[in-house]
Amino acid sequence: MNATYRFTRALLAGCVLALALAGAAAAQAPKGKLVLYTSQPERDAAQTVAAYKRVNPAVEVEVFRSGTTEVMAKLAAEFAAGQPKPDVLLLADAATMESLKKDGRLMAHPQAKVAGLDPGTYDADRTYFGSKLITTGIAVNTSAKSRPTSWADLAKPEYKGQIAMPSPLYSGAAAIMLGTMTARNDLGWPFFEKLKAADAVAVRGNGAVLTAVANGEKTYGVLVDFMAFNAKAKGSPIDFIMPAEGLPAVTEPVAILKTTQNADAAKAFVDFILSDEGQKLAASMGYIPANPSAGMPAWMPAGMKIKLMPTNIAQVVDNNSANLKRFAQIFGN
Repeated sequence: MNATYRFTRALLAGCVLALALAGAAAAQAPKGKLVLYTSQPERDAAQTVAAYKRVNPAVEVEVFRSGTTEVMAKLAAEFAAGQPKPDVLLLADAATMESLKKDGRLMAHPQAKVAGLDPGTYDADRTYFGSKLITTGIAVNTSAKSRPTSWADLAKPEYKGQIAMPSPLYSGAAAIMLGTMTARNDLGWPFFEKLKAADAVAVRGNGAVLTAVANGEKTYGVLVDFMAFNAKAKGSPIDFIMPAEGLPAVTEPVAILKTTQNADAAKAFVDFILSDEGQKLAASMGYIPANPSAGMPAWMPAGMKIKLMPTNIAQVVDNNSANLKRFAQIFGN
């Protein structure tokens, strides 16, 4: 057996092995249908799905998109009927996911790669994983004659009738904010009662707050960071204030339902969200990624430091129903 023959034989064997491995990888690649329920804005949801499909082209993705509260109402009806449709959830807050976990609705994904993530951004049992950090502060129309420096300032007489805020009856981020603030001694329920006395209006989500402040209908708005900064970058007359008490935050977690009909595609979706590509996508869409190594959004000023309000997620979940009921009593439905 000469050297040329041995080389050719080895080359053919290598090709056969490579083809076999490629075939095995193709066989293991996720495929079929994936149903995603999300509270992401429509543009973000479309970009997320498109990026996921570039990595997993054999997967067909069906999306239902609405506010977290509406998504959960739809899901609750499906649970009651014994026919939950989604494979994966990508929602605003950890409190919603924690509730689902307590009800035994989520599937653990122990193989998920969490290196580089703050342990506070994902569930220790790996049933849900934060994808980004979204803080809530005060948006101000640039025509404002006065600017608050704290949350408590919003209750002052000079701001009466000029404040819009997202309703926690619709927005998951607002529900987290409510649970976080009402647990504080310096704010608590008296703060929200003072806001009502100041004729603050609770509107249907952060998008409505942004519109009200941008068009001058309201001078001040309780708003998530990226909406304010992105709007400002596009020319809207908006500034964003970080109140002295700190900013409540949500992490927009992703999770897999135990009833998933396509576990492979669902795990691949979680893996994509946590991957370097998925995290860079979050930053490119104007969010602070869960993994800081992916970079920061273009709007974030150099050296900007965020003071976060601590949130006890378990406590928020336990108190959520009572909190929403009390909020509705104060502000109406």
